[in-house]
Amino acid sequence: MKKTKITFWIITALFAAFMILTSIPDITMNKDGIAFMDHIGYQPYIMPFLGIAKILGCIAILIPGFPRLKEWAYAGLFFDLIGATYSQIATDGLLPQISFMLLPIALLIISYALYHKINGQRLSIFTAQQLKPAI
Repeated sequence: MKKTKITFWIITALFAAFMILTSIPDITMNKDGIAFMDHIGYQPYIMPFLGIAKILGCIAILIPGFPRLKEWAYAGLFFDLIGATYSQIATDGLLPQISFMLLPIALLIISYALYHKINGQRLSIFTAQQLKPAI
């Protein structure tokens, strides 16, 4: 269990660092970030919102406790990464550079799976109670 916890914290810290570093240009409204958002068809005013949301999501997955908040944070960060990947593919097509997005998505999925393993939770959409037939 100790190896699992260490692995979880390493993976989660790497993922959080990636997300925080990518949120800084959003919050500061960097010229390159504005040009990129314009290129994929989004208005620049969404950038600070996304940047702050990413930082709050990282804080939620890094602090102990608050399991429901962590679930929402993992979901929000996942949708952010998938939405960014989809937007770029929709704009520029399937270019080899988009494969870089597999790294943070993989880190997120591994972190999420290890989080559930550490807490003894099963990765299931339904609970056992919901699967019982109603008689």
